Amino acid sequence: MELAIIVAVVVVALVFDYTNGFHDAANAIATSVSTRALTPRVALAMAAVMNFVGAFLGQKVAQTVSDTISPGQGTHALVIVMAGLLGAITWNMITWYYGLPSSSSHALIGGLVGAAVAAGAGVEWQVVLDKVVIPMVLSPLFAFSAAFAVMVAIMWLFRRARPARANRGFKLAQTVSAAAMALGHGLQDAQKTMGVIFLALLSGGYVASDDPLPLWVIIAAATAISLGTWSGGWRIMRTLGRRIIALDPPRGFAAESVAASVLYTTAYVYEAPISTTHTITSAVMGVGATKRLSAVRWGVAKSILTAWVLTFPMAGAAAAVCYWLAHLFIEVLP
Repeated sequence: MELAIIVAVVVVALVFDYTNGFHDAANAIATSVSTRALTPRVALAMAAVMNFVGAFLGQKVAQTVSDTISPGQGTHALVIVMAGLLGAITWNMITWYYGLPSSSSHALIGGLVGAAVAAGAGVEWQVVLDKVVIPMVLSPLFAFSAAFAVMVAIMWLFRRARPARANRGFKLAQTVSAAAMALGHGLQDAQKTMGVIFLALLSGGYVASDDPLPLWVIIAAATAISLGTWSGGWRIMRTLGRRIIALDPPRGFAAESVAASVLYTTAYVYEAPISTTHTITSAVMGVGATKRLSAVRWGVAKSILTAWVLTFPMAGAAAAVCYWLAHLFIEVLP
């Protein structure tokens, strides 16, 4: 029974990783596609490859995710982890359907916390506060401000350049910045699934808390997120690339470069599982505001902000419902 649940948790975690890939595919490539620096298929292929590579570049974020709750061991602990995953997937599907770039990262952690609370299990609130809530608030603010500043610097440095020539140069530069963004997405988001699988293995007694991530976990998570990315996230790509603001190549390059830098810094320095969605969307708004504040479609931004605020509690609520249903199902099993 317990082994079957572990296998089920691993499968569901990889399904979540896949949905994370197509839900967040737009994060890495929407700006490059919208400026026509890359064609959609080329951009998706590049993002899928870079997502796979990025998954192998660190394990600190995975450790943070596995430290957010203390479900214990045995079947009950595995049901908590499973419910957390199902709650996150449910919210991912809802926001994907409506084309809202919400955070898969915060959906996952919100789901784990919601399931743990429903089950009366331990939640490491200090870890959640330091590694999730504070970065959740600060990373978008920093990305917006830094993107605005970088774009102002670009406009000043290239103020005498011919627009057509500058745009051609920045289209080429966007190939690099989009690749860097996709690499950062793999570094951040694939590790979150690794952390959940490790938590399941820990709950089942198959690993110790100080063991390294098994290689098969890394390969499986990297493969799932890459396949999800290749399948594409066209609804959200349209929101990021067009509906917030019509981007040009310099602004696309600035937004991607800043967002990628924030992803690397938080992963390696702060070990924080931040949202790639929050980061790139805030950066896009930051570069858009350098045109004029009215150039950013703040109505769309308000809808996105609403999804951000709701993600943690709604994923938690969905996970709590999943836990209660799973608990009833297990109780009636012979």
